[in-house]
Order: sequence, then structure tokens, then C-alpha cells
Amino acid sequence: MQQGDIFTRKYVVTDKVYNGFIETFADKNPLHTDKSFAEKLGMPEVVMHGNILNGFLSHFIGEELPLKNVIIHSQSINFYKPVFLNETVSLQAEIASVSEAVKTYSFNFIFRKQSGIRVAKGKIQIGLL
Repeated sequence: MQQGDIFTRKYVVTDKVYNGFIETFADKNPLHTDKSFAEKLGMPEVVMHGNILNGFLSHFIGEELPLKNVIIHSQSINFYKPVFLNETVSLQAEIASVSEAVKTYSFNFIFRKQSGIRVAKGKIQIGLL
């Protein structure tokens, strides 16, 4: 892996992902669980939890990279648009920098809907164990 390498992966926010998140973390905020509440706020349906995207990012780092001896050091994410149930989002992550001395890789990443609309972006740094 080297600076400038780009990785892409598609993810779908399925019922299993959505319900698993609620069951695991007990986040039952009505924006995420009550359609009429979400509609009153101008949403067409309940909004998926933003941290589901963090779960996809964790999967990407742990399972999609060619290296398995990695650990996340830090990450930041900014959310721009809501994601809804059964939507597909594409993750694109580019290696922004590599430090051989401290064995780290920094990525800039972006999540987009199939329409191309940006829903979130951020940075993540991983280290080799």
C-alpha cells in the first residue's frame, strides 16, 4: 500500500444492520425509530444512525485492506446528508500519507449515495502492529 492508492467498497444499510445497531447500542432516538417523528422534522422516513457508517469504516479497515495486522489510531467523520433504510452507500478511501518510521497510514474517505450525493467524509489513521 502506498500514498495515492484508492480503495472502494459498497455497503447497504439492511434491516439486519439497522436492527442490530439498535439492539446492540439501545439507541432508540425517535429520529431513528419513529417514522411520524422523522416526518415532522422533514424526513421522508426514519434516518439511519450515523455511526452505522463508522461500522462500515471499521469493516473496511479490518477486512478489506490487504493488511490484517492493523489497528485504528484515530478517526474523524463529518455527516452531511441522511442515509435511509436499504440505501447503498459507496466508501472511497485514499491513502493520504504513509509513515514508514512509525508504521502508520492516513486515509481520507468519503461516503456517497448511489446518486453521487456526499453523505459523510473524514480521516482515519491506522497503525501496523
